[in-house]
Amino acid sequence: MNVASIAFAYTRRSPLMTLLNVVLLMLGVATMTLLLLLSRALDQRMQRDAHGIDLVVGAKGSPMQLILAGVFQVDVPPGNIPLAEVQKLRENRLVKQVIPISLGDSYRGFRIVGTEPALIQHYGATLAAGQLWQAPLEAVLGSEVARASGLAIGDRFAGTHGLVAGGEEHSDNPYRVVGILHSTGSVVDRLVLTSLESVWKIHEHEELEHAGQATTVEGAGADAAQPDAPKPWEEPSAREVTMALVQYATPLAVASLPRAIDRETSMQAASPAYESARLFSVFGVGADVLRGFAVVLVIAATLGIFIALYQSMNERQFDIAIMRTLGASRAKVCSMLLLESLFLAAVGAVAGIVLAHAILASIGRWLPEAASLAYGASTLIPGEAVVVALVLVAGVLAALTPAWRAYRLDVASVLAKG
Repeated sequence: MNVASIAFAYTRRSPLMTLLNVVLLMLGVATMTLLLLLSRALDQRMQRDAHGIDLVVGAKGSPMQLILAGVFQVDVPPGNIPLAEVQKLRENRLVKQVIPISLGDSYRGFRIVGTEPALIQHYGATLAAGQLWQAPLEAVLGSEVARASGLAIGDRFAGTHGLVAGGEEHSDNPYRVVGILHSTGSVVDRLVLTSLESVWKIHEHEELEHAGQATTVEGAGADAAQPDAPKPWEEPSAREVTMALVQYATPLAVASLPRAIDRETSMQAASPAYESARLFSVFGVGADVLRGFAVVLVIAATLGIFIALYQSMNERQFDIAIMRTLGASRAKVCSMLLLESLFLAAVGAVAGIVLAHAILASIGRWLPEAASLAYGASTLIPGEAVVVALVLVAGVLAALTPAWRAYRLDVASVLAKG
């Protein structure tokens, strides 16, 4: 007597009930697995983006806003800070490295970041083609930018004002692509990188208006009369950047440097590690709700398996009595019910994991800006084995009561009833 084949045959006797229980299990497992995969991918992405950055220094405002804008490139910055203050920060003995960045423009939703080559080196990015910028208005594209835009070495493009689509286009000052970076899985893949001088030059007219020196199109002003007059963006004292990414030179800087910046300068300091932890605590509430919903689905599916097996015992009593008469032991009959429940649980668990990985793999196609989260779609993580084990245990628990009824079945009375 093949117990496994008999158990499988019983699952096909009620195809709709079997399908319902498997689907409920699949959805519950898929939800839990997807949460595990996304949490892991998001944590790894945040760690990659913030790796080696101990402090973000910028204009006073929200520390969280500083981190989101300067490290993860998903928010607008609170303002600008003087470049002279950044240079002073570089001279501090507690500071190992300072990387200034300037934000303000974008291209097709990708941010244009004025910076120094040190930012590329910091993330370990290497050139796939071309070279780094050598002059203003030369740009190096991250791998995702190059893929999404289709731009190649030598192509020109115009940035738009602002960090969201629909801003005013700087068509009079186009950038020229001089380099494309290999993929790193970090934030640099989603950036258009150029020199600080490029950002200052692009916003030359805005600086002139702010200084009250702008001229109209109809009339020639001071600039026309003095073509060699220095522009505000050319004056070191007038230069500004959006923020600076700081790396400590010594652990002692953790306690003293942020306080000194907040107290003694017009800037503020924000810790990526601290703000990232706060950010995860906010996301954790929503994740807990989804996880609870997944647990409810798994419990509902387990109850469905229990009810299906329990009710089917009334129909199977004669079959079980015949099997017992033909020599099947009590243990073999019980194992048949356990195998049936485990089979349903295993199918639902495997289908749920496959569905979760398929959804994660599709995220990169649906949301290009979240493509880095889909890198782990082809990799199993230890947490998935725990989910499968819990589902299999639930399958065993669902079959315990029906198996006990089968174990205690009175064969003689059942056969007497016919």
